[in-house]
Amino acid sequence: MATPTDSTDPRPVPILWGPASGVGSLPGTDPAEALRTVVGELPDFAHLPELPGRGAGADMLGRTAALLVDLAVDLTSAGWRLVPRSGVDHQRAQEFLDRDLDALHDVAASWTGPFKVQAAGPWTLAAGLERTRGDRAVVDAGARRDLGQSLAEGLAAHVREVQARVPGAQVVVQLDEPSVPAVLQGGLPTVSGFGKLSAVEPEVIERELAAVIRALPASVVVHCCAPRMPLDLFRAAGATGLSFDLGLVQDLDAVGTAVEAGVHLLLGVVPGTDAPLGAPKATASRVQAWWSELGFPLQQLPDAVTLTPACGLAGATPAYARAAMGQVREAGKYLRPE
Repeated sequence: MATPTDSTDPRPVPILWGPASGVGSLPGTDPAEALRTVVGELPDFAHLPELPGRGAGADMLGRTAALLVDLAVDLTSAGWRLVPRSGVDHQRAQEFLDRDLDALHDVAASWTGPFKVQAAGPWTLAAGLERTRGDRAVVDAGARRDLGQSLAEGLAAHVREVQARVPGAQVVVQLDEPSVPAVLQGGLPTVSGFGKLSAVEPEVIERELAAVIRALPASVVVHCCAPRMPLDLFRAAGATGLSFDLGLVQDLDAVGTAVEAGVHLLLGVVPGTDAPLGAPKATASRVQAWWSELGFPLQQLPDAVTLTPACGLAGATPAYARAAMGQVREAGKYLRPE
């Protein structure tokens, strides 16, 4: 299995990860305004914001479905479903994405440095999409294979489109996998809601996630802000970076193994919804104490981590979202040696 450290791996690795970034989603409906906010508040590691407040097609599943190649979805009363032909909901999702790319060119064409795009990972996508017969695609190995291949092809094209609009960007792909813990533990409900789907073996999850990661022409971060995120599995699948809520991580051994393997950490350190924010220096001190608990020297910390909100900010007020991004930006400065 190829990994990002193999000499044959063609994917570029960002030379310098920024000290602070975002997870993905923001409140609001204007993509140009959202991009101006992100570029202004996160000047060293921006991202293409997701705006689920625009409605169906701008949500995580709909937005990712807009990237799929040769697969179509439609929105039903129960959620997104794979269908033979694209309908109005799929087309709306694609139009939202096109508008975001237009805004990217208008606002950030001169950006240089790491720049992140986000999409649902293959397991979260399969867990969230129904097949035509009404059950989740995640239960069907053939459906998962088709989704994974389609997602990888669509995401690779998306990376090229972003690169064309922002030639100076070092594109990083974030795969959002909040459903993986439930898939692993057999906690995913059936479509009817009356039962649970059987657990999937870790080896299967790792293999199918790795197939998507290997196919992408960019460094890949796997994000999970659910409890009991399988960091070892994500690392073994080939993730260049791991993104998680610092308050939820329990397996410090897995974190230490990732650091020793050169995997970058994107640490969620402020809440994703409105909450009091302390001083940025206090946030940095908490990260430093956690790092020391891992047993690594503090001088290694600035190059090993990027600070982020704990999760997406779509549920926050615009004022708080801006403040949260400013908080991680300022806290990141305190991690740097004077």
